[in-house]
Amino acid sequence: MGSTDRTASAAVKKRKRQKFPPKKSTSMETKNEVKSGSKKIKSNGKKKNEIEAKADKQRRYDAVQLATASQQLDFFVHHYQSGNGAKLSSLELDSLKEARFIELCQGPVQNATSNLGEHMKVAFGSSWKEMLCEKHIQEGELDPGNPALLMISLSALRSLELLRELRPLTNDCHAAKLFSKHMKVEEQVSMLKNRVNIASGTPSRIKKLIDMEALGLSRLAVIVLDMHTDVKGYSLFTLPQVRNEFWDLYKTFLHQPLLAGDLRICLYGPVPSVSEGKKK
Repeated sequence: MGSTDRTASAAVKKRKRQKFPPKKSTSMETKNEVKSGSKKIKSNGKKKNEIEAKADKQRRYDAVQLATASQQLDFFVHHYQSGNGAKLSSLELDSLKEARFIELCQGPVQNATSNLGEHMKVAFGSSWKEMLCEKHIQEGELDPGNPALLMISLSALRSLELLRELRPLTNDCHAAKLFSKHMKVEEQVSMLKNRVNIASGTPSRIKKLIDMEALGLSRLAVIVLDMHTDVKGYSLFTLPQVRNEFWDLYKTFLHQPLLAGDLRICLYGPVPSVSEGKKK
């Protein structure tokens, strides 16, 4: 083949390349489309799972009713005995009456637990404003650092969530945050030198502040025990370390006032039946 023919052939090939670009780019576009489609499928699948999880949670909440005073008593006694490996005496059982437990209004849990503040107003009766909202210390009658309402949770996050439900009651007299996360014990001791009506925290920090004589119990009338579970399904009564810390706090400082009738308890949230607790 002459040089002229070779030149003509090369020109034809060049025109073909310009007219029909390499297929490599088309292949890359296809791969990108596949990746994009895969991401959309995963995203849709994730949304579907989230929707199904929410629906399942809603069904479970709809099925659980707030416990009556009798059910709270049975649940509490069962967990006290199983958590401490000891039975309450017949005298103690006689003293632990249903009247020691605050029965909240009946109905689906998500509705009944939507406003803890209203429940506490009912629990404290006509004196709720004086007991829960008044900010002034009355010399000789009311010592600082002595809450009337104490809420105990398994975590700092749940402690804060409970306090948010009580926000209308804590505008004038701020609530005490009694947990270790992001809170120094020295700051809490200083804060407890003022009047405190409402406190919320975790068992270990509450007990530590009582041991330090910074937190007093002379005014304590109601304890709210948070029954809600964390993402792993643990509650105040089932998370091993927190459960042990709670019973240590309870036996040391709260058991005798409860038996004497100076203290009432409210199990706040879904309370499984005793038979379900035994199965678990």
